[in-house]
Amino acid sequence: MIGIVMFFTALFMLIIGFPVAFTFAAVSVFFGIFAGFLEVFSYSEEGTALAQLLSEGWAEGIAMFDYMPFRIFAIQQSTILMAIPMFIFMGIVLQKTGLAEKLLESMGFLFGEIRGGVAISTVLVGTLLAASTGVVGASVVAMGVISLPVMLKYKYNTELATGTICASGTLGQIIPPSIVLIILGDVFQVPVGDLFASAVGPGLALVCAYIVFILVVSFIKKDMAPVIPADPSRGSKKKQVIRALIDIIPSLTLIILVLGSIFAGVATPTESAAVGCIGAIVLAALYKTFSIKMVKEAALESVKITSMVFGILIGATAFSMVFSYTGGEEIVEHAMMSLPGDDKWGFVIFTMLAILILGFFIDFIEISYIIVPILIPVAETLGINPVWFAILIAMNLQTSFLTPPFGFSLFYLKGCAPAGVTTSQIYKGVLPFIIIQVIVLGLVAFYPEIFGMSADI
Repeated sequence: MIGIVMFFTALFMLIIGFPVAFTFAAVSVFFGIFAGFLEVFSYSEEGTALAQLLSEGWAEGIAMFDYMPFRIFAIQQSTILMAIPMFIFMGIVLQKTGLAEKLLESMGFLFGEIRGGVAISTVLVGTLLAASTGVVGASVVAMGVISLPVMLKYKYNTELATGTICASGTLGQIIPPSIVLIILGDVFQVPVGDLFASAVGPGLALVCAYIVFILVVSFIKKDMAPVIPADPSRGSKKKQVIRALIDIIPSLTLIILVLGSIFAGVATPTESAAVGCIGAIVLAALYKTFSIKMVKEAALESVKITSMVFGILIGATAFSMVFSYTGGEEIVEHAMMSLPGDDKWGFVIFTMLAILILGFFIDFIEISYIIVPILIPVAETLGINPVWFAILIAMNLQTSFLTPPFGFSLFYLKGCAPAGVTTSQIYKGVLPFIIIQVIVLGLVAFYPEIFGMSADI
């Protein structure tokens, strides 16, 4: 039971706010040494000196970490994880080019004359930003600063406006190139390109579901998303379309270069990430925002974020190693296999509910590196398709960005929203979109063939 106690100890420490990487590392060291003492004391002969028992217990606990350097070295050699810093750098550079501002401005006026048009344009821009940057914080803040004031000015319902922005900003978690998918590719040991290709269908299904919801709400309650009058100063409709296309084409080109090279088999995700970095710098030059200072700032920010991810990964590696050595995996596997009903579906439903609930309190990185490795052996035993299971988890983790009280998108939007927008309005606004995500998650789970996947190996 040491592994189970260790798991809940780490979870409790995360919930009360201890740093993630240090929590995993400290908990694993403490319980690893404790397990060593427990084993020595359990099998010691009567009359053995206490000093000897303590010495042997300490040695046994420390010996558990002898292979830790080899695990860390294996992480450093992972070509899959090399893509993470490059995609982060690409996203930060694009954030600094003002890409989101130009897209939102053009598409907002393009769709403004449709009821709910600005909200729809926000979803479409969120999709483009997700496929070109994948940085949730940057997307939410950009749309919150630009799109939210416009919607509030034209009397859009505050809950609908804030919910649309938060949900659109999180699309970067499921639409490739997604950091979540890269991490899950490493954890599941499946090709990231397969995950990227499989995530496109569910991601676009979410986008369509968001747009349908906005159109239906706008039609039923016309005062929630009124029509925005045409702006004569922006020229004819034809000129507005041309202007929007000019703003869309650069980001669309980058998406084709990055994702197209992966799907066509021309490049691996790591190689396409490098292409994306070059493409982002070229776009910065086209938008006249390129400078050595900008590249330096983007590089430093990328290093900080990447260091955080890898720090968590090393702590999580130590945690999973001790959890496995102390028998935690066997207990979890036995519990999962004992679930009522069909073994496979009982396991899938239980894990999805567990991840959804954990997403209310802890970050997607912790879930990916701590919870998911515990579930993988059970999934393999049940013959579950790892790509399909990874997509389900990725979609579930996307929901964690929206769920109160700790959803990151909620904090990002609150930080940049006008003074009149309250936290409770943002919470209410995201609830319909959370329900939409759960519905689409259910479709992917029970009807994977619609998205070109199979639940079985």
